[in-house]
Amino acid sequence: MTSVHTRRVHDHLHGPGEAEGYVVLVDRLWPRGVKKEALPHDLWAKEVAPSNELRQWFHGLSAAEQAERFDQFVERYRAELSGESADALDELVEQLRGKDTVTLLFGLRDVEHNHAKILAQRLRSRLR
Repeated sequence: MTSVHTRRVHDHLHGPGEAEGYVVLVDRLWPRGVKKEALPHDLWAKEVAPSNELRQWFHGLSAAEQAERFDQFVERYRAELSGESADALDELVEQLRGKDTVTLLFGLRDVEHNHAKILAQRLRSRLR
């Protein structure tokens, strides 16, 4: 079974974590202030990130509002993963199949309220 973890991009830049394995950047936009050659990763799966519309809605909220409306975000993002992003998710699952450990990188500071956690849950269930 594949072990799926999440990690902030900026933490990843400071050295490997406990479980790195196959490293996938899962943000739609490249992390601000990070040179492409400076970020060790195996794949940039921007197609499974939240749509621009959903991303802009969520990031337009204050930190407190993000925490309050995270359930709404989760519902909308899961709908995207089952709808418009389903093919990209299927492709990612196939690329990750057989990997022992996968680390999903995300750029947000908030380690609790982010799309990578939702995506990790979906991948864990699909990679069983």
